[in-house]
Amino acid sequence: MKIVLTGAQGFLGWHTRLRLHALTDHEVVPVGRAEWESLPSLIADADAVVHIAGVNRAESDDEVRDGNISLARDLANAIERGGAPPRVVYANSNQAGNGTPYGSGKEEAASILGRATEATGGTFVNVHLPNIFGEHGRPRYNSFVATFVHAVITGEEVTINDNQVGLLHVQNAAQALLDGLTGEAAEIHPEPEAHRVQEVWDLLQEFHASYVPSGEIPDLSSTFRIDLFNTYRAALFPEHYPIQLVPRSDPRGAFVETVRCRGGEGQTSFSTTVPGITRGEHYHLHKIERFAVIRGKGTMELRKMFTDEVVAFEADGDAPVAVDMPVGWVHNITNTGDDVLFTQFWSHELFRPDAPDTFPEPVRPQE
Repeated sequence: MKIVLTGAQGFLGWHTRLRLHALTDHEVVPVGRAEWESLPSLIADADAVVHIAGVNRAESDDEVRDGNISLARDLANAIERGGAPPRVVYANSNQAGNGTPYGSGKEEAASILGRATEATGGTFVNVHLPNIFGEHGRPRYNSFVATFVHAVITGEEVTINDNQVGLLHVQNAAQALLDGLTGEAAEIHPEPEAHRVQEVWDLLQEFHASYVPSGEIPDLSSTFRIDLFNTYRAALFPEHYPIQLVPRSDPRGAFVETVRCRGGEGQTSFSTTVPGITRGEHYHLHKIERFAVIRGKGTMELRKMFTDEVVAFEADGDAPVAVDMPVGWVHNITNTGDDVLFTQFWSHELFRPDAPDTFPEPVRPQE
């Protein structure tokens, strides 16, 4: 299936593209501002459009409302001109129709896209998303969770209205959009998980108090804790890394604690790598993974999916450090020394062959 994905460079767009890349063989055509004028030609031979591009906040209420309507009209015109009846999956909001500028704009956008799609014989799927949060969200734009994460890391104060809110991790939101690509459902309502605002702030404070000083992994005994911790540590990358490990020596030798974890399951393994060889070359959708070189010399490289910049960390077993791999970042480790490289790996979950959450991709794609 050929899928045109609007808003592909945004928060939800990046995660949706990542999930499509990991779990499907679909051809994805990412559309951002630079490609917007080419929409008619891009969707002419497409099987589906996933429309995420939108305006969350702007300088005026009119810009928020009219911005979402304008994007929908552009897409509707492209659908009518394209000559093909694609399936259109729309990333709508639970706020649609609540009378706010954002809710009014999202509601009108859904009506515009629904009429255009049905007029050409296509299928319109309206996905109503609640508050979403996750890795690489923008503070003061995508969600209050992103704002809280930024405030915890920078030491800023926040004002908390301790309401109960429904929260959905962005990868679950992306899956709801993928679900809209098949089946007959015209409306999809992914179920959020209820949490209090104060609870979110308290958990982030808990994470920060243990993770930054020593790299200690917090209690990961629930899916929400895992998702929130992944969100938090993504905002620390790469400035916080590598994590300095502390050798404790006596006449017998040295002892280095590479991972301390407060809760949940976990698995530790190690590898040997001969000089010049690279291991890894994959990414994860939710797994928390730590690399620590315990003997030899190596280079850890990471690249955020769909970007070009490579971040590198040097590691030496004589001065041990650890790096925790962010979700959605391709990573590897190369033996750059003259001797065998010993690397310890830790994951927050047990390895399950039926669901390894490991997707091959090179850090440095061949030209």
